[in-house]
Amino acid sequence: MKKHKYFLALLVLNLTFNLYSNSYAQTAADSISGPVTLKQAIDFALRNQPTVRQASIDEQINERDIKIGLSGWLPQVNGSGLYNYYYKGSPQAGASGANIPSNAGSIRNLSTLGVTASQVLYNNDVFLASRAKRYSREYYKQNTLSSQIDVVSDVSKAFFDVLLSEKQLDITNEDIIRLQRSLKDAKSRYTAGVSDPTDYKQATISLNNSLATRKQTEEAIKSKTALLKQIMGVGAAAPLSLSYDSTRYEQEASIDTLQMLNVNNRIEYRLLETTKALNNLNVNYYRFGFLPSLSAVGSYQHAYFSHDFGDLYNNSFPTGYVGLTLAVPIFQGTKRLQNLAKARLQVERTDLDLVNTKNSIYTEYTQALASYKSNYTSYQLIRENVNLAKDVYKVVSLQYREGVKTYLDVIISQADLRTAELSYYNALFNLLSSKIDLQRALGILPVQQP
Repeated sequence: MKKHKYFLALLVLNLTFNLYSNSYAQTAADSISGPVTLKQAIDFALRNQPTVRQASIDEQINERDIKIGLSGWLPQVNGSGLYNYYYKGSPQAGASGANIPSNAGSIRNLSTLGVTASQVLYNNDVFLASRAKRYSREYYKQNTLSSQIDVVSDVSKAFFDVLLSEKQLDITNEDIIRLQRSLKDAKSRYTAGVSDPTDYKQATISLNNSLATRKQTEEAIKSKTALLKQIMGVGAAAPLSLSYDSTRYEQEASIDTLQMLNVNNRIEYRLLETTKALNNLNVNYYRFGFLPSLSAVGSYQHAYFSHDFGDLYNNSFPTGYVGLTLAVPIFQGTKRLQNLAKARLQVERTDLDLVNTKNSIYTEYTQALASYKSNYTSYQLIRENVNLAKDVYKVVSLQYREGVKTYLDVIISQADLRTAELSYYNALFNLLSSKIDLQRALGILPVQQP
């Protein structure tokens, strides 16, 4: 007996440990660490972003609502029980239809036990539930897809925004290194009496400005990273570092601008079409609301009578029946007609929403296409400026050391190089963001499933 108890205790302990381990593994497996790529960030957001998870739960809730509505087609069975003690009079009124004994006047106790069943043959409510299930499922699937598209767009833009600030920080750090070197050269030349203190002071001013810019950029990165973590569904305390692949981003920056716009590709338009289909079902529901409801019914009961409670259930008097129940709505105070008029107005309003959405989509597409073309041209031109600015800075810096150029020329070339590099990354990430806007406007923004 002790061995069995020992074995049972080990079994319970092992099961508890396995459940805890599985729960911990599932929780730990959905973490994110290391340099994160854009795809990893999107996949994590699609799994953990509260809006997407809520949309998925809404789908599950809708499935339950569908099953609740369709349950009306299934047989409805109910049991019943009754006990009455008559301190005055007889139980004849409480047991109508039963075979009451001849000595009913002396009966004080009455009890009935039975079961009733009904089966809907036609009912407007369950008929609507049968027809609406297809469109309601489609609506909530589209709603989930809409949430996913929003997350993909928001995460991508926030991801690029953080990367842009990080690249700006890298450029500023490189600029600080150059300025520190220039400051050292200017100080050496001033100490040697080759130049006046103006060069040294100008170098100090430029360095201080860059140091201030670096601090601003560092704080901006913290703010933008917090926003990205919020959109992804990452905990505020969790660290997050991003992976940057310039070659890949440059290759993926292009898109075919000759694609034709098809409003049916837009999830917003499809959602409205599904809404209109559901509204049309409501119109039909109220239109045929005058039809009767027909159900098959049946009942089987046992009645028990006794003067003494102890003898109540010695003898039973069964009764049973089957039949049809027809409910005909004759007058409801014009409620059905008012609901019908309201449903038709809702369809008309949805038609106007479709027209307005179609116009908005065309406007959004035109703006997104214009923005992409503009950013693409800027990117192509600014990319050439970086190499030119580097060459100019190298030549001017060398000429300054040889005494050919003034320090003002060095400052100008440094500023031009820094501006060219910052403009390049601004142009690249603006181009990537405008590509996302164009893909969304066309309705072709890919949703990467986890």
